[in-house]
Amino acid sequence: MKTFDINGKTALVTGANRGIGKAFVEALSSRGAKKIYAGTRDRSNFDGLQQLSPIVEPVVLDVTRAEDIQTLSSNISTLDLLINNAGIANACTPAADNAMDIARLEMETNYFGPLKLVLSLLPLLKQSHGAIINISSIAGISNFPSLGPYSATKAALHSWTQGLRAELESSGILVAGVYPGPIETRMTEGFEIEKAPASQVADKTLDAIARGELDIFPDHFSEQMYSLFLKHPSELEKAFATML
Repeated sequence: MKTFDINGKTALVTGANRGIGKAFVEALSSRGAKKIYAGTRDRSNFDGLQQLSPIVEPVVLDVTRAEDIQTLSSNISTLDLLINNAGIANACTPAADNAMDIARLEMETNYFGPLKLVLSLLPLLKQSHGAIINISSIAGISNFPSLGPYSATKAALHSWTQGLRAELESSGILVAGVYPGPIETRMTEGFEIEKAPASQVADKTLDAIARGELDIFPDHFSEQMYSLFLKHPSELEKAFATML
């Protein structure tokens, strides 16, 4: 069983300027990372990221832009850990009038972005026998209808994570999927539901990969919902449907 300890390692975190991404940057720094590339779409976030730790190097990275990914991969010589965290969500039901537009937009960020980034950085990760962490969602295990297209993108990320894990096992690369429930971030503003702090996702995820765990449910809600899914998949579907 492969385990991964961040101490002395180099990491890249996408969507690093707020929420779960920022929490990962802070946790990696406190756990002895050697260097952290903090991806953000906007240079205006650089100062705030640099203030988190002297080992943080902000980089312009919109995961939907091929030129950003190419520039990044050309400028990084070593990488041990890739955290695919950048994501977007829009309130939209599966059959809404704008569902097609929302689905295309979210798929580009939530699924194709991580896919393109991994393909670009895989040679470096193979050299280091590193790790990949994909931040999916409990909504990727069973569809959350009020976030219908978003749930589908996270389901795609979940499925791809499983296939990537199987393919890269022989290369010594750990591939983990993380499936948070509601987390206290800007993305969940307006949702009247108990939310876990973003720091909990980061800490529980890094603890889990240090033990070699590959499917990570970092909060009480996600643990509870996944337990229900394992026992009665249709019951989780019904439970999420009541939240429509």
